[in-house]
Amino acid sequence: MNQSALLETELAPYFTVKAPFQFPINFREGFVKYWPIVTLIVMILTLPALLVFLGIGAALMPVSFLDGVGTGVGYTLTMILTLVGLILGLLALPGLFNRKRSGWVFSYYAQILSIVGSLVGFHLISVLFGLLFLMLLFQVRDYYR
Repeated sequence: MNQSALLETELAPYFTVKAPFQFPINFREGFVKYWPIVTLIVMILTLPALLVFLGIGAALMPVSFLDGVGTGVGYTLTMILTLVGLILGLLALPGLFNRKRSGWVFSYYAQILSIVGSLVGFHLISVLFGLLFLMLLFQVRDYYR
């Protein structure tokens, strides 16, 4: 078993059976039905902002070390994680529309990267929301075959 599947099997009980609460069945079914559409719309809307952010970030990268020790490294790592997460989100779309396991897996990886990026940037509220969304992902995992 590879490491990512091992992590998934280790995390699954904490977000399903041992979770503090279960999302209602109607909510899960609605989420599975509309999630690909919402993801597509959000990606379309955030793409221009991300491109501007990347352009400004690339322009300011040579002077990012002036902000403090390690800030440039954290910023760069967050940017890389954001880009990889966006790519994984795009790769997940066909599987999400067809309710295939591959769509769920790409979304799972994107969410893990999002949580890691939030930890790197010390965005604790984002970490909490990321964990909540990860719990929802695990609770709808059976809908994807």
